[in-house]
Amino acid sequence: MRIGVDVLALGELDRLNTREWFRRHTYADEELGYAATLSPSREREFLAGRFAAKEAVVKALGTGFGGGIRPAQVCVARDDRSAPVVRLSGAAARHAQELGLAAITVSIAHKGACVVAVALAEDRGGSAAATGHQAEQIATTAVRNITRLRTGMGNARNGNA
Repeated sequence: MRIGVDVLALGELDRLNTREWFRRHTYADEELGYAATLSPSREREFLAGRFAAKEAVVKALGTGFGGGIRPAQVCVARDDRSAPVVRLSGAAARHAQELGLAAITVSIAHKGACVVAVALAEDRGGSAAATGHQAEQIATTAVRNITRLRTGMGNARNGNA
């Protein structure tokens, strides 16, 4: 099993997401199509979550974005229950196949101005159900820890730590 985690400030991509070239380079058509149905604030949150998930996935692949892997090749779609589902294409799919990965599960969590995503890449012969549960637990713990850290940082700035 391989793991990737990414944390993003909600507004970190605001300027870039206004640029069409960035949106086309970064998001799959399916992601952009769904985002277009949302209110502006929900679209912002949705795209930030998808970007964090893409980063977590390529970290689980051990590549980052490079070596021919583009963000749009990591599509974080939705299943019939609205849970995130990873669909790889192009160089991302080839690399996952070379690594012998059967599936990649992601969990995305939002808390205030933070977005965290965890990706677990399952080797062939692993359990997808266990992997999904583990990803959710890791994301929940990460958000809780980030929130505590941010609160502590605020207290330290105010002289209350």
